[in-house]
Amino acid sequence: MLDLWKIERELRTEYAGICGVDEAGRGPLAGPVVAAAVVLPDGAELPGLNDSKKLTERQREALFDEICGTALSYGIGLADAEEIDTINILNATYLAMNRAIAALAPTPALCLIDGNRSDGIQYVNQCIVGGDAVCASIAAASILAKVHRDRLMRELHAAYPHYGFDRHKGYPTRAHYAALDAHGPAAVHRRSFLKKWEAKR
Repeated sequence: MLDLWKIERELRTEYAGICGVDEAGRGPLAGPVVAAAVVLPDGAELPGLNDSKKLTERQREALFDEICGTALSYGIGLADAEEIDTINILNATYLAMNRAIAALAPTPALCLIDGNRSDGIQYVNQCIVGGDAVCASIAAASILAKVHRDRLMRELHAAYPHYGFDRHKGYPTRAHYAALDAHGPAAVHRRSFLKKWEAKR
């Protein structure tokens, strides 16, 4: 069985406080990109902890509360559609991650970033490719980011019911494109993501 604590155990000999950082919502046509940063106690018991993509919505919701109750510190940051259009999705992701890390107290000595790029992160960091599947604190961050974003998209559904944000969470589905064809984009759509759709019109 995979040991989700191996990476952090090895790094703790060199770094006192370590957080995991991950994001949700880089691909959707609407809504924010959301990042979470989580500092877990060494060897924290979180049964079922895994990459958020491998869990059901119910499992993620249950683990969200467990993680928030167990974490020594956690932060959630986001960049909205307007910021994504202004600085592009990669830089907006870094912005959201920096905002999540800034919400931690104290500031961690090392931030473990899911993925293979971190040039926009303003804190001491190390990239872990596939980190949400191999590192406990990144897996926890992936769950917080995903659940928080899904909740935001359900709130946006209440404001913009005809797009179906409660179902597809802003991702590019056939139903989402059909709603765009019928109603045009809303203020929460990422116009930079709609260039091909607009060209087809």
